[in-house]
Amino acid sequence: MVKPTFKERIQLDRPILGDGAMGTALHRAGVPTNTCFDELNRTNPQIVAQIHREYLEAGAELIETNTFGANRYKLAKHGLEDQVTAINTAGVDLARRVIQASFREDVYLAGSIGPLGVRLKPFGRVKSEDARAAFAEQIQALAEAGVDVLLMETFSDRLELLEALAAAQEVAPGVPVICQMTFAQDNRTLLGDLPATVARDLYHAGADVIGVNCGGGPEQVSQILHAMRQAVPEASCSVFANAGFPMQVGERMMYPATEAYLGDYALNFKAQGACVIGGCCGTTPAHIAAMRQALDDATRPLPQVDVLETNGDEHSDVVERPTELARKLAVGRFVVSVEIAPPRSFVPQKMLAAAQLLQESGADMVNVADSPTARMRMSPWAVCHFLQSRLGIETVLHFPTRGRNLLRVQGDLLAAHALGLRNLFVAMGDPTKIGDYPEAMDNYDVTPSGLIGIIKQRMNNGVDQAGNSIGQPTTFTVGGALNMNAPDLDREITVLRKKIDAGADFVIGQPVYDPPVVERFRQRYEEIEGQPFTLPVLMGVLPLYSLRHAQFLNNEIPGIAIPDPLLKRIEDAGDNAPQEGIKIAQELLLSMRDLVQGAYIIPAFNRFELAAEVIDVLKIAPAR
Repeated sequence: MVKPTFKERIQLDRPILGDGAMGTALHRAGVPTNTCFDELNRTNPQIVAQIHREYLEAGAELIETNTFGANRYKLAKHGLEDQVTAINTAGVDLARRVIQASFREDVYLAGSIGPLGVRLKPFGRVKSEDARAAFAEQIQALAEAGVDVLLMETFSDRLELLEALAAAQEVAPGVPVICQMTFAQDNRTLLGDLPATVARDLYHAGADVIGVNCGGGPEQVSQILHAMRQAVPEASCSVFANAGFPMQVGERMMYPATEAYLGDYALNFKAQGACVIGGCCGTTPAHIAAMRQALDDATRPLPQVDVLETNGDEHSDVVERPTELARKLAVGRFVVSVEIAPPRSFVPQKMLAAAQLLQESGADMVNVADSPTARMRMSPWAVCHFLQSRLGIETVLHFPTRGRNLLRVQGDLLAAHALGLRNLFVAMGDPTKIGDYPEAMDNYDVTPSGLIGIIKQRMNNGVDQAGNSIGQPTTFTVGGALNMNAPDLDREITVLRKKIDAGADFVIGQPVYDPPVVERFRQRYEEIEGQPFTLPVLMGVLPLYSLRHAQFLNNEIPGIAIPDPLLKRIEDAGDNAPQEGIKIAQELLLSMRDLVQGAYIIPAFNRFELAAEVIDVLKIAPAR
């Protein structure tokens, strides 16, 4: 039986399974990262051939040449700019020999083409015609060596990818082309393009297959694939996912997704209509084998996917993954967050270590305070970005209204969104007179309830407070403050009602040391409002550290009242007061977990190990 052409094959109701990461495999085999990987086609063909062989044995039907960086600009960094044709030809010949030796008749050979590694005008100095010429040089070598398809991947500049596609149409008009973009955490390209824009432009420019690769893990690329299919339902699509979102562990980048997880997502990609499915960074032959097994298992049903609807509105194509906080609140899961104060210097290492401890202990996220007690500290935006990018732990950004005018407030919100921060806790903030700079400006233009309304009702609908477009809607999840132990409960409920009407998604409560306080608050709320209190509450949990600490909280912090029996327990504990404080916090956490939807743990004196011990009780007696 004659093997169908690549264009014929993608029309069949059975996706082509591609291979996985080449760079990851070479690095694991001991090749230093500063090596020219493409030159290995000639200097160490055995190591490249072995990787091709392992992917074929795993069941891949599309093998990519080891030529991702074999263009004039990238090779120039190694003094090899005059070896473009030789290196690409060697890559094709090597992969073909491995395929032939496997006696597989169903395998297609793809010429891998990556970005040039330089910026095109107007964001760089390279002219578009020079970029097209560089792509043409590489593409002609791959085509003349006999590839079945050209695979352009990991492009972050839509215009650069269009130049590469145009070059292929000029010098290799008979060779089909797969065009794949990569997207940042906000599901835009690094230059700000949405998946719909990319999909439409590539499809209308004549790409045979359009798709997404690299970026985040399978969940993110699945949503981008959906957006592309929604924009151009008639297009053939591909998806090559990383093995999860990369995390830095020591000096190495680690990819957490298991083989089974990638196997499950292979079925998801098939259900979404992808005709080519493969792996990117972090994926191994074991991942590809799991995907092969899942796709071949006739007993496994395809998952349900959303019905595609064509939508011509460019800005309606906002693809956002719900945050863990939003997702857990939506399904009623118990949430554990821990407060972290930014450092009083520009050195974040200790803070990162503390956050990693909390992450390993089971915290869902960390709350990053903004200048607590009006002390000068690192910007919480930077801290949240550090934590999310380096550890992959979700954050909640504290956003006080004090000290900001309305112009700065909205600009700061746009900056937070651009950094990938989606969870906000809006509060008034501590007065400057109690902190390092008592004479500093302390004015504000908007109250917390007013700011919640601006975020939820204006910015999350794509406009600022003045009604001007901000390009596309933000997607913030927003919380406010609550004091269930307030001396004037009726006034507290009135303020809370304003926050609810403004659109608050949750509230964070002051620490409560007497569970009946929560029940009394709920009862009074229902009496006043005529309906049950249903807004999710993350109740404050502040482990007592010593008798002096407990007395300070009881006497000097508004909204905190510690019953005498608990004070007596701390006093009787003596030097063991910190451990007794942990026991009390654990008891409170367990007794209130059916009354609230989460815990907001506040480590006393930055003793994060004590906060981790408080969380441990949920492992013994899991929350709902």
